[in-house]
Amino acid sequence: MKVSLVIPVHNEEDNIADTVTEIERNLDIPYELIVVDDHSQDNTGGIVNTLVCRYDNIRLVENRNTKGFVNALKAGFDNAKTEVVVAVMGDLCDDLFTIKKMLEKIDAGYDVVCASRYIDGGLRLGGSKVKGFFSRFVGRSMRYLLGVPTCDISNAFKMYRKAVLDKIDIKSKGFEVSMELPLKAYFLGFKITEVPTVWKERTKGKSNFKMFKVLPDYLKLYIWAIIRRIFS
Repeated sequence: MKVSLVIPVHNEEDNIADTVTEIERNLDIPYELIVVDDHSQDNTGGIVNTLVCRYDNIRLVENRNTKGFVNALKAGFDNAKTEVVVAVMGDLCDDLFTIKKMLEKIDAGYDVVCASRYIDGGLRLGGSKVKGFFSRFVGRSMRYLLGVPTCDISNAFKMYRKAVLDKIDIKSKGFEVSMELPLKAYFLGFKITEVPTVWKERTKGKSNFKMFKVLPDYLKLYIWAIIRRIFS
């Protein structure tokens, strides 16, 4: 089964060439690679255009809506030509070898596969301890309070059947979309599972994720899910 890899990038000139090269070297499944330039102000787009000439399975897509992770992700999903998509970050933080394991779960009949840092075989290397505590708490509490079958619901590294995405009306304004999608898929009755992954902090460039700026949006979604469970 062919997969669409969607990589949203904003000012990732230090990382995107390495990320694409690692994917091309190591991923041994059929795939297309969609890099979504989210209003970058550096040479990210120029670097990707060079890579497009080198590899025939890469496309550069522009986020023509308002700048932001969620709109870049949606642009990638909309341009995917396969029935399965996976969101991959452009800073080499995601373990590319996890993608094959995720696809095996899709082949087994699951609709959403979450890459989890917080189960046996998973690991989170580096990064803010506050962010780590937050993501672990949210993931585990969503699993044990609501029954959502993943311990790492906030991780953006997830694989979806396009049929799932087509059923979800995305309301998120930012990074919380990575939590909104599996939550809504769960309440719609889609089959969700997780596989272990090793995540490592970026070594080059600056992250666009600002913990305290996005925290209120995560909390709203968290409360929405609890209320939905209570009254469902």
